[in-house]
Amino acid sequence: MEYRPLSGSGLFVPSLILGTATFGGSGDFFRKWGQTDVQGATTLVDVALEAGCTMFDTADSYSAGLSEEILGQAIKGRRDKVQIATKTGIAMGPGPNDIGTSRARIIRSVEASLKRLGTDYIDLYQLHAFDAVTPVEEMLHALDSLTRAGKIRYYGVSNYSGWHLMKMLALAEKHGLPKPVSHQAYYSLAARDFEWELMPLALDQKVATLVWSPLSGAKLSGKIGRNKPAPADSRAATDASWQVPEERLYTITDALEQVATEVERSMAQVALAWLLARPSVTGIIIGARTVDQLRDNLAAADLKLSPDQMERLDRASDVQPAYPYWHQRRVGMVRNPPPVPVHR
Repeated sequence: MEYRPLSGSGLFVPSLILGTATFGGSGDFFRKWGQTDVQGATTLVDVALEAGCTMFDTADSYSAGLSEEILGQAIKGRRDKVQIATKTGIAMGPGPNDIGTSRARIIRSVEASLKRLGTDYIDLYQLHAFDAVTPVEEMLHALDSLTRAGKIRYYGVSNYSGWHLMKMLALAEKHGLPKPVSHQAYYSLAARDFEWELMPLALDQKVATLVWSPLSGAKLSGKIGRNKPAPADSRAATDASWQVPEERLYTITDALEQVATEVERSMAQVALAWLLARPSVTGIIIGARTVDQLRDNLAAADLKLSPDQMERLDRASDVQPAYPYWHQRRVGMVRNPPPVPVHR
């Protein structure tokens, strides 16, 4: 397993991180992801640690806190061997203060997560979504207080737009407060919007990218392809997956299948290896319901694709960016080379 620096900090994390949204399976939505219990979670943690995957990502909103509880039980007695990342911001109840990232909510959420996880500190605490109501300075001061108290080591954000993240970075610098060291974002061969603004920002500001749903809700797992519908019992066949236009998906899976045959690896491993080679990407959050799925995903850690294979996957998944990025590329006014290939 390769360990990469969490940009903007001195912390190193594994390139593959085990996501635990499948732990618990409480509620209609998360039940479609998985229903892993404590025994199953402990086995998955064992397999992950054997491969050097020492970081585990969860959130208070995953199965209404049950994911955190199960993870806490699965790592019991080996806290010093793991890194825990969790998140807050998604609704945890019907009240007006049960959602968002106000100072009161952040502090209350950290205390609750620590109790569920059975630990006295969180390695990486992340704001799950941007709160347009709470002043950014309020969030920053709350996170600084928790850092000083030793309850969180570092903090990051998730699902922020470019200007949201840049505003937080600028205000943190202005007030002499710790900056976010990571951005957990949706990025895959089937979802390349991240490259238009968030990737250049991450490179410029030294913010590590942690990728969620790198297989686009199992659509790039190899279970789906041209003339190959998703199995009825798979997550890819439910509304707990993410929408990808059908023909675009098949163009990508065709290319994935061809490269997978060449390197004698699974399509999922090829899709993950492509991401691991992308600019700004520090770690990829992989999920698994079974040991076989986890072992297959973990095997992507040592897969290196050739420049030609990377280029073919780039071309198959290419999409015209949003304005003004398509205009900047078209007229060639960007003086520094873009961090991603440009196909005209």
